[in-house]
Amino acid sequence: MMGAIVLLHRWLGIAFCLLFAMWFASGIVMHFVPFPSLTEAERFTGLAPVQGGASIIPVADAVVASGISDATRVRLIRRSDGPVYVVSGPSRVRAVHASDGTDASVEFPDLALAIAQDHARSRGLDAARAGIAARADYDQWSVPNGFDRHRPLFRIALRDAAGTEIYVSSRTGEVVLDTSRGERGWNWVGSVVHWIYPTVLRSNWPLWDQVVSTLSLVALIAAVLGAVLGVVRIRIQGRRISSPYRGWHALHHIIGLVSTVFVLTWIFSGWLSMDHGRLFSRGQLTPAEAAVTNAVPDWRTAPSVDLRRLLPSVREVEWFAFNGAVFRRDRTGLDSQTLMKGGEPARDRKMAFLDEQDVLSLTTRLAADCGAAFLVADHDDYPAQSIVPGAPIYRSRCGDLWFDIDGADGSVLQRLDASRRAYRWAYTALHTFDFPVVMAHPRLRDVLIVGLCALGLVFSVTGVVIGWRRLRATFTA
Repeated sequence: MMGAIVLLHRWLGIAFCLLFAMWFASGIVMHFVPFPSLTEAERFTGLAPVQGGASIIPVADAVVASGISDATRVRLIRRSDGPVYVVSGPSRVRAVHASDGTDASVEFPDLALAIAQDHARSRGLDAARAGIAARADYDQWSVPNGFDRHRPLFRIALRDAAGTEIYVSSRTGEVVLDTSRGERGWNWVGSVVHWIYPTVLRSNWPLWDQVVSTLSLVALIAAVLGAVLGVVRIRIQGRRISSPYRGWHALHHIIGLVSTVFVLTWIFSGWLSMDHGRLFSRGQLTPAEAAVTNAVPDWRTAPSVDLRRLLPSVREVEWFAFNGAVFRRDRTGLDSQTLMKGGEPARDRKMAFLDEQDVLSLTTRLAADCGAAFLVADHDDYPAQSIVPGAPIYRSRCGDLWFDIDGADGSVLQRLDASRRAYRWAYTALHTFDFPVVMAHPRLRDVLIVGLCALGLVFSVTGVVIGWRRLRATFTA
């Protein structure tokens, strides 16, 4: 039995030692340089004020013009070619001109370039030399599934000092992603190698999912076998613990013993990152719950908007369905907004965010035995974050089932059953060290992540050396 374990660990270790080293090294990079994205602050800052211009068609007419019969959200923004409604349903999104309801998708590069330049200037970026770089369904930085509704994308290179590139949706004409030269460079040795994320593989999500999940599982098996061997081979002489090995093998044994708990939990939690419903629930609404939250409202009750009377600070107007009613929210700043509820007198319907009763009235339709909705604390054990900084997050506990609702726009941020709450600790906490007590001390978290990953990297390098020597001896004998 022990001989089989030795052989399995030896050859699995040789096969995966470089992968382990790559994961630990790239994990350090990822902690400081995440995968490129357009942050909400960047997106909102890049929007032009909505105010001004001629009259626009009602929201209900825009929904009809879009052809999206199951629309649950509508946003009004101003592009370089005028105001447009962006109509969203559960599975697709489409833009129509607010003036007459005609199609507002972006087919020509000139319009995409103008939109990107306006966005860049609003953010204080140099767009004088901007030009179209490509129009494609996928590239290395736009492979995530979240961009599927916007493909193909126009990629515009600003040709500024930072090497900024901006991606414009051909479906809505919105800026959906930006990258810089530094982000791209670091991510080649960060997220791309860590997630095994080459475009040719990641663009086929089922294949990528199966490949990475399988590799992670086999790597976990190799680590467990090594941990078993490491403990079994400990030698105790008096009060001292020693290794029977010499040289690189001794280093591998000793460093492995010191880092065993971290290596095992990190590899295990890394494997769980590819769970996708295999062992734990996915935290998604059931079809019955989705039918309630995505119920199509009567868009004729949506509070109207007059562009001439909007505050100059309003950069986005959104209408969303929540618990059978239509709300309108005017985004006056990254962290400020005004909500208006359709069907109520204008003098009574203005508020900043949804309140506890609004949330409870929805969750009682989703599940039974719901207690009063309460605010989620900043360092809660099961954190959730609003798209609007400082907006309240409400949690309604319905027996063993919890719902977290964004007070800013009514989105269901989390559906937490017992399985999903366990996954939060088994994956997120173990893999990213986002324990509340650690998150309250960011520098301590930096030291822990970098220090432990560096330890794991040194441990992996000893395995690389041992593996290379074994292979060289095998093939030169």
